[in-house]
Amino acid sequence: MKKFSRFILTLAIACVAIFIFTGNGLDAKAAEKTYLIGTDTTFAPFEYEENGEQVGIDMDILKAIAKDQNFKYEIKAMGFNAAVQALESNQVDGVIAGMSITDERKQKFDFSDPYYESGVVMGVLKDNDEIKSYDDLKGKKVAVKTGTEGYAFAEKVKDKYGFDIVVFDDSAQMYDDVKTRNSVACFDDYPVLAYGVQKGNGLKIVTKQEKGNSYGFAVNKGENQELLEKFNAGLTNIHASGEYDDIVEKYLGKDAIKANETEKGFMGILKSSWPALLDGMWLTIKLAVVSLIIAFIIGITFGFMKVSNSKILRGIATVYVDIFRGTPLIVQAFFFYFGIPAALDFRMPVFLAGVIALSLNAGAYMVEIVRGGIQSVDKGQMEAARSLGLPHKKAMLKVVLPQAIRMMIPSFINQFVITLKDTSIMSAIGLVELTQSGKIIMTRTFESTWTWLIIGIMYLIVITILTKVSDRLERRLRND
Repeated sequence: MKKFSRFILTLAIACVAIFIFTGNGLDAKAAEKTYLIGTDTTFAPFEYEENGEQVGIDMDILKAIAKDQNFKYEIKAMGFNAAVQALESNQVDGVIAGMSITDERKQKFDFSDPYYESGVVMGVLKDNDEIKSYDDLKGKKVAVKTGTEGYAFAEKVKDKYGFDIVVFDDSAQMYDDVKTRNSVACFDDYPVLAYGVQKGNGLKIVTKQEKGNSYGFAVNKGENQELLEKFNAGLTNIHASGEYDDIVEKYLGKDAIKANETEKGFMGILKSSWPALLDGMWLTIKLAVVSLIIAFIIGITFGFMKVSNSKILRGIATVYVDIFRGTPLIVQAFFFYFGIPAALDFRMPVFLAGVIALSLNAGAYMVEIVRGGIQSVDKGQMEAARSLGLPHKKAMLKVVLPQAIRMMIPSFINQFVITLKDTSIMSAIGLVELTQSGKIIMTRTFESTWTWLIIGIMYLIVITILTKVSDRLERRLRND
């Protein structure tokens, strides 16, 4: 029991050190205003990651405007949906993510002057000669990406041409759905799909470009107007200087898009992307360990409440368990990162939101593990301890709990593995853990099979190592 306590204390100290030294988004504010700008992670050529940095048309335009207008900014790559929700909840100051200017969005956001005129095209497998027009889609499935011009166009014409739509959160998944023949086609913004085709995403364009809405930089309605004015002024200046044309030519010019063969295949992806994969793995482990320690404390506390003689304490513990076991983890993550900050008007670091969601979710399961462990100890143990004059609390801590913990250990280990895998859900709120790192790599390489294989192997290695360490700890505790 003493060894177990020392182990938990050591882990707690380590996690506090990690939290302090990594900052986790809690860095002190600089005296000068630095704008936090949300963006997508998988929308090449407008924004995507290369060599550990966000690049693309949007990123270069923002960089040029910031230099022209002399303001500082920080990019928060988190996916389109998460970026828009972050803007609504004031987690970011603005969003630049190939965001179409629509009447509906104008109700919530103020947009800059348009910086790119886009349109929609249809893509099919490059060896598909059957789908040549919208008329050929009748009774079939079409893949689209949520929040894009392609999604809006598909919604508008699906009844006319009699097809069903399948919605995805990023372009790589949408293209994969077509490549696996689950969908026969996809709708996407012309520059995005054209870029993917030339990079070797396995598709071809079969329709002319439909007229679409313009892209704009967005801020919350009535807020950050000085940032919007700077963006518009800078955009005018880079148009006048010719820098804007140079940026577009850089990414969409005839010599700009060349497939990088060194990033193809298992070893190619591993060699080119291992720093990003290791960073994602480290964040995954850090998030899981910190969350599990907090969850363990929650589990012990509420577990005692669950077996308490007090109806009030049992009721509180039951309500907590029912709430966090009865709602999906992704809903909890959205609530803590978007819902609470929006309601209380403050900004929450994404790592902290992830820790809170994972800790409270895992803690609810820990409560039941603790309750089951305590109740599995023979009642005679407590009666014997009380007959020897030990108070109830001391009897619980000195007699019942040590025996219960030995029976809880396998369940604790299982919960640790589950929570480690659940960290992948936190990619939905913008945490670039291992799964999100894989999505970002696929945007650049369009190698989904090999990327997911590498990600799976990394998870398997880490979980296997942690399981072996936990098994060894279990044996030592049982022999203690």
